Amino acid sequence: MTSEIREGDRRAAFDAALNAYGPDSLYVPPLWSDFDRMFDPAKNPFVTEGHGRYALFSAHRDGRPVGRIAASIHDASNRKHGTRHGAFGFFDCIDDDEVADALLRAAEQWLSARGMSRVTGNFNLTAMQQIGVMTDGFDHAPFTDMMWSPPHIAQHLERAGYAATFPMTTFEIALDGGKPEQLLGDKQRAVLADPDFVWQPIKRSAFKVRLEDARLILNDGFADNPMFVPPTAAEYLFQAGDMMWIIDNRISTVVYHRGRPAGAIIAIPDLNPLIKAIDGRVGLSAPFKFVQHRVMNRRAVLIYQSVCRDLHNRGLNGAMLYRTALALQEAGYRTLGGTWIADINGPSLRQVEKVGARPLHRLHLFTKRLAAA
Repeated sequence: MTSEIREGDRRAAFDAALNAYGPDSLYVPPLWSDFDRMFDPAKNPFVTEGHGRYALFSAHRDGRPVGRIAASIHDASNRKHGTRHGAFGFFDCIDDDEVADALLRAAEQWLSARGMSRVTGNFNLTAMQQIGVMTDGFDHAPFTDMMWSPPHIAQHLERAGYAATFPMTTFEIALDGGKPEQLLGDKQRAVLADPDFVWQPIKRSAFKVRLEDARLILNDGFADNPMFVPPTAAEYLFQAGDMMWIIDNRISTVVYHRGRPAGAIIAIPDLNPLIKAIDGRVGLSAPFKFVQHRVMNRRAVLIYQSVCRDLHNRGLNGAMLYRTALALQEAGYRTLGGTWIADINGPSLRQVEKVGARPLHRLHLFTKRLAAA
């Protein structure tokens, strides 16, 4: 049975993953409003500021969407790294060779026609959003901002000639009975005792100011990381601006050193159980379920932490994680999820090991050379 490939149908692409995996899977959709906004070229700074381009494809069987994929070109990344690379993202589909092949072919042809020599994914548009394809840990529920896909997605990519690269792991930290003091050495204690370091929570009253400082810290601290392209103020606010409505000011912090932004640790309540309960759609019952979730939730997720490069190896990273772990415990959280850490990032891996983190999911990027158009 053949499938029909359509381009630009955002509603069908949103529904495709829900249809493909069903309500009993661990897949958690994005909010429909976020997905729709992300793929609106008139609203997403990725397009409006000239940083990149994309196309969104959906696969249909008997008029029903059963798969999707996005093809994207991060022009700013290619300029920075001197490459002609494209990406696929949001690759989700039923376990069917023909559907998977049709979607991958649509993305590859779109990228080849625009001169790209290689395709890699998942990149859900940029490296600052969800990345990777799950290769292990399929039975573990994801936290907010974590990927989840069934085993057949990686299998279809391998069958289509993609190679697994850039291994990554997500983590889960049990806060009950945890020992955050294991993060403390002489350097971390010196930071905590130094009055030159000022710790500011991210409150709604100063949200945009703190968010902009967190962006500057991110761009400085991650500048040498592979694949990283500094988000502009508009891009960062586009991705993180809605966080103001869910932020818990007890667990996110911007640290200043002698008056300038120095470190940031961004943690939020885990919204995935709520979003899964409403299938990503805000209906009449959503406000009640949100209040119920807020009262019952004991899970949080660490989105990222960053320290400006001139303060690397001073102990600030460990000090921030220590303070955050204590704050999470005091606020009643019992579990902390940690978004992906690459195998090549030894210091971060050692840090999560100190707090007793256990691996949650295994992910890889999948890459393939493209034939010239």
